[in-house]
Amino acid sequence: MTTTDTPLIEVRNLKKYFGSGARPVRAVDDVSFSIRKGETLGLVGESGSGKSTIGRTVLRLLERTDGAVMYRGEDLGKASGEHMRKLRSKLQIIFQDPYASLNPKMRISAILHEALSTHGLCKGPGEREKRIAELLETVGLRAEHASRFPHEFSGGQRQRIGVARALAVEPEFIVADEPLSALDVSIQAQVINLLADLRERLSLTMLFISHDLDVVEYLCDRVVVLYLGKVMEVATTAELFERPLHPYTQALLAASPKPDPLQATEAIALKGDIPSPIAPPSGCVFRTRCPHAIDACSKTVPPLEELSPGHFSACIRKDLLTPQKS
Repeated sequence: MTTTDTPLIEVRNLKKYFGSGARPVRAVDDVSFSIRKGETLGLVGESGSGKSTIGRTVLRLLERTDGAVMYRGEDLGKASGEHMRKLRSKLQIIFQDPYASLNPKMRISAILHEALSTHGLCKGPGEREKRIAELLETVGLRAEHASRFPHEFSGGQRQRIGVARALAVEPEFIVADEPLSALDVSIQAQVINLLADLRERLSLTMLFISHDLDVVEYLCDRVVVLYLGKVMEVATTAELFERPLHPYTQALLAASPKPDPLQATEAIALKGDIPSPIAPPSGCVFRTRCPHAIDACSKTVPPLEELSPGHFSACIRKDLLTPQKS
């Protein structure tokens, strides 16, 4: 995949809180990262870490509490409603659940036509039908499938239709929000290969949200590791999987199933469950589950520091930040 050094998307100190008063839900708390044009950035972490909230806030499906999301240098949060509607054709999402994201009362042709007509991309019935057929063939379906309803397709086929709908408006950037989690394992590989193929053929820039580390390793160029709304580590995919620095990343990778038993590493036990974002721990939010936490961890919020070129980690235990082979 060819990428450039120019960021297409920049997320700067993004915060998204739910509720008001002294104890809001801190779903996303001061997150920063960038995505270069042509790059696929993986966003990983346990359930409740804020991954999907980030994806929706980046696309302004949710309004930010603070911070900025820049698209080609423009602050999306300051875009007017009319201008934001125009930008929607460039910024799309593939939703997690293909069973809930397609209107069961609409034929596939109507679902795809809705996206095309909203952005004025087809001028007549002939052009529209041709484009719908092209979209279905692009995602591995047939033109005659356009006359069917969503319930007539399998889960994997429905997700392909969701991908076709996102591609219909010729986007530059796509958020793929755990697009495999609602699918049977037997058909996940089909959608993975489809996304990999489309990324190459269409030069898409993508934020790929997932808890499946094997898929992230296969699809993504770089990875952001998230915990309780904060970034723990950022690195290239090869670097992160070969030499994870942060204790949380090391625990995630050690817990990931290995196809070859000889490659398995000793699991790192994490205490308890992920804390509530209503009352996150003081200092390092990971300290209550970290096997290496010390008293100072409760007093200092660790900054995200670049410890080697392009490899960032947020941990005050510098004595632990020696690259470990996963």
